[in-house]
Amino acid sequence: MKVLMASTPATGHLNPLIAITTFLIEDGHEVLFLSGTACRRRIEQSKATFHALPGEADVDLRDLPSVAPELRSIEPGLDWLRVALEKIFVDKVSDQYKGLQEVLRDFPADAIIGDDMFFGLIPMLLGARVNRPAVLVCGTSILHWRREDKAPVFVGLPPAVTPAQFKEYEGIAKEYDERVDRPTLNRLNIVLKDLGVGRLTIPLFEATVAFADTYLQLSVPGFEFPRAMPSAVNFIGALPIIPGQAHLPSWANDLDGKRKVVLVTQGTVANHDFGLLIGPTLAALADEPDILVVATAGGRSIDAIPDPIPYNARLAEYLPFEWLLPKVDVLVTNGGYGSVNQALSFGIPIIAAGLTEDKADVNARIAWSGAGIDLKTNNPTREAIRTAVRTALDTPDCRRHAQRLAAEFATFDAKAETLRLLRQHERALKSRAA
Repeated sequence: MKVLMASTPATGHLNPLIAITTFLIEDGHEVLFLSGTACRRRIEQSKATFHALPGEADVDLRDLPSVAPELRSIEPGLDWLRVALEKIFVDKVSDQYKGLQEVLRDFPADAIIGDDMFFGLIPMLLGARVNRPAVLVCGTSILHWRREDKAPVFVGLPPAVTPAQFKEYEGIAKEYDERVDRPTLNRLNIVLKDLGVGRLTIPLFEATVAFADTYLQLSVPGFEFPRAMPSAVNFIGALPIIPGQAHLPSWANDLDGKRKVVLVTQGTVANHDFGLLIGPTLAALADEPDILVVATAGGRSIDAIPDPIPYNARLAEYLPFEWLLPKVDVLVTNGGYGSVNQALSFGIPIIAAGLTEDKADVNARIAWSGAGIDLKTNNPTREAIRTAVRTALDTPDCRRHAQRLAAEFATFDAKAETLRLLRQHERALKSRAA
């Protein structure tokens, strides 16, 4: 099959699609990859043909403040979220859609695989099915689907269990609709009108779940709040880690099993200030002789990590996770969905501290599942980090729940399931042609 990959130019969205690209090419499919110019090198390493997004869609979301400088002066919350949705996503829809059309003119794809926030797919999904390829959407974040308790996405609310919570969530949902969903939808519908497409009448983040032909959620049911979901939703577990993405560090032999290993990361988006989590974690665990702290800078220079660097810390810009994760005892993270699911697939308990992007909701799922501790802040104190890490290391509950989820992940084969679902569309295509 000819497969067009369409990725938001951000590492957390790109990595899963590159993993899928790798095994699609191994399976004999022809793959063209549409994303930002900043992603070109990594995409071409996967052997896919690269095509740059046009116009304002060709951004590098690893540097979020440069794309939406307004966010620097807004505290995490509903206003931050609305501005982020408008500037980073809605305002890029027109050029993303044009990019898809440009590619399809010369590359008649049988299927498109896009990430869940590549909203340039929406104009296509709102059109007639006969006029487009099959569209498979990859859930690289929490499942963006409505809940019976009316809790909106990205607010970090666990499932309501009491009448008081249900009533509280209704109020939160009303405010969210007024300050986030409605203005975002109004802005998007202006874009859709200019493209000659009908209006969207459901929240932006539900659209790709509602209209995708197949939705691939990169997790397991045990790490998602239970609720009714569209039949297109398929949980497929964690994608295989692409080997060889980073070299072994010079200090690799220090992970010899004599000390517990605590990995700390701020991912590749919210890592502009290592004083938020990496610095405090290094300081919090500096006097713990039984712990070795490994910090990865998500591609930034390790020189940006604040001094002093404790004797029990080991630093790297990138690390090969296929080598590292089997050695990790606890992950400290701001809540990137991909790294959290990878860690859980290895049974690693998690300490989470993050409120921006989708992180509040990811971290709420960590606490709800029992697999870790949500510190519910963007700026955890050293004492809070130390206490949480010691709890995860010294008491059995977090590890027991993390290992339960690892056992669930082990029942899924993300590669085989993705290929199976793609072949369903291939058979349907051949049937229509006959």
